[in-house]
Amino acid sequence: MKTTLEIPDRLFRRAKATAAERGQTLKQLVTEALQEKLARKKVARPSWTEGFGKLKRLHRETERIQATIDEAFDVIEPEDRL
Repeated sequence: MKTTLEIPDRLFRRAKATAAERGQTLKQLVTEALQEKLARKKVARPSWTEGFGKLKRLHRETERIQATIDEAFDVIEPEDRL
């Protein structure tokens, strides 16, 4: 699908340069960036990250840690069952 976006000049130049450094087209870079951004939105920010920051550079590790926490809390101990 074709669309028109208005991007600030400075951001456009940075994106264009990054795409060239990676051997990608601007279209490929923007598509990849949107996919990553939208994938991150699916996961709500875990409350435990407030004390440590978002671990922005460790996004996958944050997701792995959160999945481990979720699994542990999904287990209901026999004495806690109704």
